[in-house]
Amino acid sequence: MKTLAIIPAYNEEESIVATVEELKAVAAAVDYVVVNDGSRDATLARCREKGYNVLNLPVNVGLTAGFQAGMKYALEHGYDYAVQFDADGQHRPEYLEALVAEAERSGADIVIGSRFVTEKKPVSARMTGSALISGIVKATTGKKINDPTSGMRLYNRAMIERYAYESDFGPEPDTVAYLVRQGAKVSEVQVSMREREAGESYLSFSKSISYMARTCLSILFLQWFR
Repeated sequence: MKTLAIIPAYNEEESIVATVEELKAVAAAVDYVVVNDGSRDATLARCREKGYNVLNLPVNVGLTAGFQAGMKYALEHGYDYAVQFDADGQHRPEYLEALVAEAERSGADIVIGSRFVTEKKPVSARMTGSALISGIVKATTGKKINDPTSGMRLYNRAMIERYAYESDFGPEPDTVAYLVRQGAKVSEVQVSMREREAGESYLSFSKSISYMARTCLSILFLQWFR
């Protein structure tokens, strides 16, 4: 099955080369596209120096629009699956085969690379927020998702089409919950992830709290009006 790794990248000059090179070495059967989201550093220059497949967005439009650009690319090029893959090196390409295999086995529309299928969540403020989102998703959809904030998600062709054309479909837990309520089938595969080794996460502690609050509010209320 044709699979595309979509790698949104904003100011990832320190990690983008290592991320793409590992992906190419470990998961050679998976194609990729780097979506350079108007980076102000040398991310685009690094990609061009290496001859990477890159979509260059001239201004920073944010993760939702950047990911949608990748999904439109996947749709136009006939991919069966598209996977969201972080540019910062946290996602590990050795699990991509397992995500595809699970989609084939179960017929899932979305397969989440989950850190908590067989492992317990550690005790932290961020994981408390993750558990809260899991509970709200379960309460509103009837579906238990162990790792709703995981950014490593595989989407099938039907989901690629939805994300390519729906302007408000972000790669976030509230959209996953919305799709579950519309009948999408979600499965999870146990993975492990690394800590960010270079660059700086856009989610500081205060932004993490704000993100969790917005996500919970969206799942509980806003998604019903889409």
